[in-house]
Amino acid sequence: MEVAPVSVSIFDAIEKAIPEYSDFRENVVDGIRQALVKFVDRIASPDAEPDPHDDIHRKLGAWEFKSGRSLDSLQAAYRIGARVAWRHVCAFAEQRALSLREMSVLGEAMIAHVDELVSLSVEGYAAAQASAAGTLERKRRKLMELLAGDPAGNWQAVLDAARAAAWPMPERLVAVALEPSDAPADGLPADVLVDFEDAHPYLLVPNPPAGARWLRGALPGWRAAVGVPVEPQDAPRSLASARRVLALAGERGPVVHAADHLVELTVLADEFLARQLARRALEPLAPLTDRQRTKLAETLLVWLSARGGAPEVAARLQVHPQTVRYRVNQLEELFGDRMHDAEERFTLELALRAHYFLRCD
Repeated sequence: MEVAPVSVSIFDAIEKAIPEYSDFRENVVDGIRQALVKFVDRIASPDAEPDPHDDIHRKLGAWEFKSGRSLDSLQAAYRIGARVAWRHVCAFAEQRALSLREMSVLGEAMIAHVDELVSLSVEGYAAAQASAAGTLERKRRKLMELLAGDPAGNWQAVLDAARAAAWPMPERLVAVALEPSDAPADGLPADVLVDFEDAHPYLLVPNPPAGARWLRGALPGWRAAVGVPVEPQDAPRSLASARRVLALAGERGPVVHAADHLVELTVLADEFLARQLARRALEPLAPLTDRQRTKLAETLLVWLSARGGAPEVAARLQVHPQTVRYRVNQLEELFGDRMHDAEERFTLELALRAHYFLRCD
């Protein structure tokens, strides 16, 4: 059986069934030729070890991936090649009057050989796929760093990085801060940028859907905080709001939204000043015992935010109205006219909220 004409015969049959292989005829014919030579070598020396450096069929698998195709076409080509090659083997066997047993040996050898070639191509395809995924992941990680840094400072670099990462720039995005976890995280859409290796892991979600159901479904077992939706240039602001509200959230649930906690975020925009405000405005409560201070501070906050009188405050606190009146009298003795001055009332409410948000002493 002559290798060169058989190689051409096999390629002609493959090209008829898979026309796109015409674009790299030389590579395919070379692969066919090497496959036939390896088959002949296998028959001549069945115990010989395969050549580990012979990677033409791995390259064929890699070419399939780089061409944007699955392995279906290549596997079909192997099947076509095996059928054509077997016809030539049968013609050769007839000329040499080979026995049925010898034909059986040849058939088994050919099946094993095709399986080996397919395995090599699968390896090449998988390696190319992994390499591309690793490259894309690195490019997306770089894009995340740019977006989370100072994107407005060099927006063109961000756009270039997004193109390199095959990531269409959205009109809006949202950052999601995550509490580190060992829970699985494989349910996120492909366009979500992820960094689980950061000490404070986070996501950047393009064109975020409303609600938190999608996030709970994608990251079961994770605690997350969703930042405010922003234009991509303001991604650092969204990430900062997400991380801040995650730190404040305590055990409020698996997913919290910064948009639901804008008052806290505003009051605590400068934590040092918020603490100073709380201590200065609430100084009249300082001499009291912890128990007294806790009850009066709680009553004062509800009293300031309630529109009704003692009955409404009592209902919110779940105490008797007379208890509220007694506490309000105590508060008026401590704070005086500040209890009824609009500006002072606003200051006291901010101070109390800062007190509770920061758990000030």
